[in-house]
Amino acid sequence: MQQFEDIRPYRDDEVRQVVAELVQDLELSRALGKFRHPTLYRWLPGPVTSLVQRALKQELRDVSKIHDVQIVIEKYLDKLIETTTDGLTQSGLENLDTEVSYLFISNHRDITMDPALVNYMLYHHGFDTLQIAIGDNLLKRPFLSRLMKLNKSFIVKRSVQGRDKLAASKQLSAYIRHCIKTGENVWIAQREGRAKDGIDKTESAIIKMLHMAGREGEVRQELHESVNQLNIVPVAISYEFDPCDQYKAIELESIERAGRFDKDENTDVNSILAGMIGQKGTVHVSFGELVKVHDSITAEGAAELIDDQIICLYKLHLVNYLALESIQQDYMDFSRLPEMFGVSAAIVEQKRKELQERLAVMDSKLHPYVLQMYANPVLRKSESQQLRHTHARQLPSS
Repeated sequence: MQQFEDIRPYRDDEVRQVVAELVQDLELSRALGKFRHPTLYRWLPGPVTSLVQRALKQELRDVSKIHDVQIVIEKYLDKLIETTTDGLTQSGLENLDTEVSYLFISNHRDITMDPALVNYMLYHHGFDTLQIAIGDNLLKRPFLSRLMKLNKSFIVKRSVQGRDKLAASKQLSAYIRHCIKTGENVWIAQREGRAKDGIDKTESAIIKMLHMAGREGEVRQELHESVNQLNIVPVAISYEFDPCDQYKAIELESIERAGRFDKDENTDVNSILAGMIGQKGTVHVSFGELVKVHDSITAEGAAELIDDQIICLYKLHLVNYLALESIQQDYMDFSRLPEMFGVSAAIVEQKRKELQERLAVMDSKLHPYVLQMYANPVLRKSESQQLRHTHARQLPSS
């Protein structure tokens, strides 16, 4: 494990010291105070912070192992799911084996909630919890770094360049392979950074990185051997409403207008907090089938296979169609939505009103980006279905 010392999560023997540091971290207590008591915190930030710090010390007094930490985190996650969603469901886990370690490659919409919800579903269905890949850009705040590494997160070095970047990719590849070989489930996003435009697409660079350790080993593997050995399972997470939709639209508008978006030191933290405490509507986590590839597969081909599953698995919500209706009224007969979703016309109208109210609090220049963000999953799924139908017609008959 020495080769992974700078990227690995904390071990059980490190937990007590790290917890002691967290309890003393005022920035963590302030963040928890805002989350637990938002109204009171606005009026009495100092006393609320002190109360939270004392409560945190009490809550963590018996925590001595990673498992203990995850039990505490689960309580917070239970509350988040109860207060910020209208229901969390899953599909596909019944087809997976709790005795097998998997590499879950998922679409990426939210910094912390994506892996948290996958982890939650796995844990409550008898699977071991995940080792979670996180970018080093999220570790600028000491308390975030400690919390994430306590929750079995390992580091993806995104800030390195040149030869250091190649070395970091090889190390990451070897670590993920090590986890799978030693019986650990792993979560990694299908791309670097969230899909801010609602288009889920796997970067072939992820597949190439995963293959690096196989190429470097004593018995050098072909790409297909590496992919098949890692037990890759695609995952599609679909949020009815994205708590960060406005933040994402601001970034997209800035890039289109000015050619860039400049983050400040609070950008990622604000996105993390918004993703956690913002209203999400209904949320569904779809687990796919084990990816098995043939011996002539390319990294691009393997990425497309993962994409095919994620697009197919993604659960569309009424809001996706209502957003599309706003920007492309002739796309389909939208009067069929009640029939398509098995709901009344009144429910459709209610969801239309919710979308309009969501847009009303944003600058109007952001509206096209938000609407496109919600509409793109419908368009992407439709394009994928058309490609499959075209391919099926082109196949020779037996």
